[in-house]
Amino acid sequence: MSTFLTFTIVGIVTGAIYAVAATGLVVTYTTSGIFNFAHGAMGMFMAFMYWELRVHRHWPAPVALIVVLFILSPLLGAAIELVLMRKLNGLPTEVTLVVTLALLVILLGVAQTMWSGQVGRRLPEFFAGHDVQLAHVRVSYHNIIVLGVAAMIAGALRFLMFHTRTGVTMRAVVDNQELAGLNGIFPERMARFSWALGSMLAAVAGILIAPAITLNHVLLTLLVVNGYAAAMLGKLKSLPLTFIGALVLGLAQTYLIDYGSNVHIGSFRLLEASPVVPTVFLFGILVFMPQARLRAGRIAKSRPPRVPTLVESLVGAGLLVGGTILLSGHLSEFWLFNLALSMVIGIVMLSLVLLSGYAGQVSLMQMTFVGLGAVAAARIVHSSSIVGVLVAGVVAAVLGALVALPALRLQDLYLALTTLALALFGDWAFTQSWGFGGVGGILTMKRLQVGGVAFKSERSQLILMTTAFALVGLFVLALRRGRYGRRLAAMRDSPVAAGMLGMNLVTVKATVFALSAGIAGMAGALFGGLRVTASANDFVFLQSLFLFLVATIGGITTVSGALFGGLFLGVMPELQKHVPIHNFQYLGIGLAAISLADNRHGFGGTISQLGEMIRGLSGGRRRSDDGDIDIRTTHGPGAPDAVVSNDVATEVLV
Repeated sequence: MSTFLTFTIVGIVTGAIYAVAATGLVVTYTTSGIFNFAHGAMGMFMAFMYWELRVHRHWPAPVALIVVLFILSPLLGAAIELVLMRKLNGLPTEVTLVVTLALLVILLGVAQTMWSGQVGRRLPEFFAGHDVQLAHVRVSYHNIIVLGVAAMIAGALRFLMFHTRTGVTMRAVVDNQELAGLNGIFPERMARFSWALGSMLAAVAGILIAPAITLNHVLLTLLVVNGYAAAMLGKLKSLPLTFIGALVLGLAQTYLIDYGSNVHIGSFRLLEASPVVPTVFLFGILVFMPQARLRAGRIAKSRPPRVPTLVESLVGAGLLVGGTILLSGHLSEFWLFNLALSMVIGIVMLSLVLLSGYAGQVSLMQMTFVGLGAVAAARIVHSSSIVGVLVAGVVAAVLGALVALPALRLQDLYLALTTLALALFGDWAFTQSWGFGGVGGILTMKRLQVGGVAFKSERSQLILMTTAFALVGLFVLALRRGRYGRRLAAMRDSPVAAGMLGMNLVTVKATVFALSAGIAGMAGALFGGLRVTASANDFVFLQSLFLFLVATIGGITTVSGALFGGLFLGVMPELQKHVPIHNFQYLGIGLAAISLADNRHGFGGTISQLGEMIRGLSGGRRRSDDGDIDIRTTHGPGAPDAVVSNDVATEVLV
């Protein structure tokens, strides 16, 4: 009985910390309409700042707490709102998604620059060594403080949001900012206050949880996923349901640790699944969430890049492969390998071009599909033939079709959260015996053989990977030019209009997820063959984040953008050696993604525009996108017309 009570108390304390983290998410979302993916990174940064003052500089705990919680964290939140979030008002969810993810990457980079991850750090508990007796269980003062802080925050937030003028004003601003302004409210002040408050709550959660774990940048940043799960139970609106979800999560994790040690499924102990309880909980909530309303349309702020014709695509592919053959004879083995790796990464980005660029579906788990492809090729085929690549693609495509099940009902934010949860689940699964053979496990693979021809040298690998990129690029462009590509564009621009015109959205979403995952899975087999080895660390969630952000920078709607993104990620580690700024990769990717967040066509779109300008100067006639016309639909009475892709009309006529 004492053991059960001990784990119950630990579970309640853990749930209380999750609740504090989740309430910060709820506050910023309900008052600004922006889901802050960087919430955990803000808490991580402030936890390190508290360690800097309390442990490294030996400040008294009360003084350090006052400085971090009431000065530094509010200033950080207010600065983020002023510099970044204020510009996002009224922009699509995918733009806010890119900005907050980029902010997460920037904060990670800054924190790792200030506090090296090579140094171990511990944050002491409050009143360490002191405890009280509670029914034969010793409860530390720190845990009592955690429970008291969580209870005070719950009561204070409930009173603020629903029983004060400030709280009503904060909620009014997000409902209708212009109307609130006409009533004498300053929306900017309310938004700044809500982000400062959210940053304070993130700091509280980070400081409270840090003593229980080593001060680790990534662990503290991803802790907020547990907050995601709790917040989603309350649909990002209800504080009571958020606290209930957090307590359920904390208790479930601790009970699984206690009782799961005696439950075995073969050689697998159920105890080992405790780290993924929050992600499974989050995924379960999203699966059973009610059907989302279809988006009626969107305002077209910029014209999409022109889709190349078949002849232009073939010429471009030929120039790419031919140029690579000529260039490869003058490169060292080091650069041959790096450029070959860039081409493999480019193939993964082509899967995002198809899924996110053409179909408008968000995925934060592409590297999970890549890892699955590597595991499938190594464990199922056990050879270096093209069969391994195809099997890897099929296995990943099956998982992609399963991922599409919740995607059939969800949009934008919830879809991003679903893929995030699955990516974190994949991180855990890859460390098991059925993945890469356990933590630190490595799978050995062989380089590809095609038709009896072995590609063993670095030069032959570069030519092979470039050819593979060109073939996949031709396939993606062929899809976009065809009937299926017009369906994808129609679904992206206005799902409700596409559905009303008879399109089967279920089939389109399922197939595009499967195709995208299949491309990523085949890239995983190529990646393993190129590297000869593969491990779980090659496919962690953060790699998927970098991939998505760099695809945005390169241009997530173009094949040239995927090529640019692959080259960028492939050569970035080498560039980092020659740039004096530590963690330049984090900072460069984050800042570039923020600057281009509102331009989904990125670098590839710029190249396309230059091509159109050259054609115009040479007297050529500029072609429209697939010869389409515009359909205009409205969001509701009095709403402005939204430009919807003419691909919808084309689909009806085909």
